[in-house]
Amino acid sequence: MKIPWQDRPDNCNDVLWRYSENPIINRNDIPSSNSIFNSAVVPFEDGFAGVFRCDNKAVQMNIFAGFSKDGIHWEINHEPIQMQAGNTGMIESDYKYDPRVVFIEDRYWVTWCNGYHGPTIGIAYTFDFKEFFQCENAFLPFNRNGVLFPDKINGRYAMLSRPSDNGHTPFGDIYVSFSPDMKYWGEHRCVMKVTPFEDSAWQSCKIGAGTVPIHTNEGWLIFYHGVINTCNGFRYSVGSAILDENEPDKVKYRTQPYLLAPTELYEQVGDVPNVVFPCAALHSIEEDKVALYYGAADTVTAMAFGRISEILEFTKKNSL
Repeated sequence: MKIPWQDRPDNCNDVLWRYSENPIINRNDIPSSNSIFNSAVVPFEDGFAGVFRCDNKAVQMNIFAGFSKDGIHWEINHEPIQMQAGNTGMIESDYKYDPRVVFIEDRYWVTWCNGYHGPTIGIAYTFDFKEFFQCENAFLPFNRNGVLFPDKINGRYAMLSRPSDNGHTPFGDIYVSFSPDMKYWGEHRCVMKVTPFEDSAWQSCKIGAGTVPIHTNEGWLIFYHGVINTCNGFRYSVGSAILDENEPDKVKYRTQPYLLAPTELYEQVGDVPNVVFPCAALHSIEEDKVALYYGAADTVTAMAFGRISEILEFTKKNSL
């Protein structure tokens, strides 16, 4: 599968560089949408498929399926995903947002922030991105940013998440939890906490898991979001970390500087200003490439590119 790619500009020394045609998905690319952002994509058949957060013009949050031949130009369904019963008949949901998608074993698993008496982590699976089967919620409310690992770890499914509250959470650390069957979750372990302001201010308020972890020879490479609470409100940036291959609650390296911050106009101006929020990463270890998808200003979807080897080296060299 040939992932989307654009070479680094000649005048750029950044470890991640933006796609020159950003944003790739605009806020009104389907008739009902107010914004399309914080969405996730995976290779599928001869192209790519994805699950997209599309808030409508009543600002109701829901998730929609979409398809692409090149990973850049997308056709998103005009109607939201209608869930069928998976391992439970309880598929209530007041809202759905910020999905992630990963292929594990024989199917594609979707996680999202699910409204069930407050935000928690919803889980569903699909084989074709046409029929979706909702499973039991992973955790009690309140929780956000549920991200599954692409492989079992020591025979169990593993998921990163960020326990939270019922509001615009002013705190948050990343945890990992395990399951034997994608239904019952436990053995919760703290992975990463926010940093002291004086050590790395951009991630001093809250952090949350972003993209599905990438298995490398150094361990699990993750992109995560970090937040600083400024005099002008929250500001979201992107960092990277390397987790131990067999014990993902152990952080080997974690960036002190950010990799990507809201500096472009479409990242600074929107429904929620000053946000870059990573949700998906297509990668090729053989080609040493990663294409990062991120929500910009909670309004549009954008892309950035990087070399996996350079990101690993940057993470190790600039670790807290």
